[in-house]
Amino acid sequence: MTMKYPQNCLIVVADGTQAQLYRNTASDGSLELKKDSELEPVSLDDDGPSGSRPVESSQQETDEATFAKQLAHHLNRAAGKKQFNSLVLVADPQTLGQIRPILDKAVNELMHSEHAKTLTTASESDIVRSLMS
Repeated sequence: MTMKYPQNCLIVVADGTQAQLYRNTASDGSLELKKDSELEPVSLDDDGPSGSRPVESSQQETDEATFAKQLAHHLNRAAGKKQFNSLVLVADPQTLGQIRPILDKAVNELMHSEHAKTLTTASESDIVRSLMS
């Protein structure tokens, strides 16, 4: 059974270094992406990751965890401002695992689906194909 996606649903495609945000423009439950915005890490040295990190963590791992926290906070703020009514979160398994515990209840209630996939370098048509299969 093919998943149905709400119109205007926010689709976030992320990894530890970037996130692309799309809106679903299709009104029939299918998926047509329109790019909404992009997010990149900001002030990684000043911000730091959520929680504690193992001492053997590399700088890159710490930076990726920090960006996952920044993305989660962005989604929390956007949900609080009612900027989306449905969310699809697509991220590599590591990033997805870092984002989940930081998401507010309001974001989780708007979560349509989660996908543990690395699609940040995929084309829009490849993202659609991956999410519709």
